[in-house]
Amino acid sequence: MRIRHSLVLLLLLAPAAASAHGPAAAGAAPLPTVTTVMTQPLSGYPGKEALMLSVEYPPGGADPVHRHDADAFVYVLEGSIVMGVAGGKEVTLTAGQSFYEGPKDIHTVGRNASRDKPAKFVVLLLKDVNKPALIPVP
Repeated sequence: MRIRHSLVLLLLLAPAAASAHGPAAAGAAPLPTVTTVMTQPLSGYPGKEALMLSVEYPPGGADPVHRHDADAFVYVLEGSIVMGVAGGKEVTLTAGQSFYEGPKDIHTVGRNASRDKPAKFVVLLLKDVNKPALIPVP
């Protein structure tokens, strides 16, 4: 599953990454590796599902600006990450700390706080079935 979801994320993020950082080969931050842990329909909430993802930022890795159109719960497993949404303050999180993004939030900052160590976290998305997990924002 890791290759397929990394490719999907790369295809989703490529236009946003290029616009946010110039051409991909011109020093853009490396993209994260995303692996689906599980997907579960929520029987008590018709049309909704839980999607759990494992995300690993390589050293210096970052996400382009995006949103999820879902409730997103982040839990840091290792390393240190910087997260932020439009209108909010950036926060630096370490292992054992968490972060929340609402369905209308624009995720303006998502990056590894370290340039020499990877960072890994889990994201639980509560979302509509058949909606993408990530939507690039130009």
